[in-house]
Amino acid sequence: MMANPILLQKKYSRIVGMFAKNNNISLDKALDMFYTSQTYRLIDEGVSDIHCMSDAYLAEELETEYRNS
Repeated sequence: MMANPILLQKKYSRIVGMFAKNNNISLDKALDMFYTSQTYRLIDEGVSDIHCMSDAYLAEELETEYRNS
């Protein structure tokens, strides 16, 4: 299922904000990391309705992705 693009943009904003705050990095750096991540690709492609997961869960997934890379 594909989400509404406007709602996704708002979700991306919340995820990036949480990710930046949790990792004490700038919003610019967090945004760059988000848009180059596997997590973003999965959300963007609508894989397994991952966009339905909570913002906090997705921010944590992003942290895990970078911690394990």
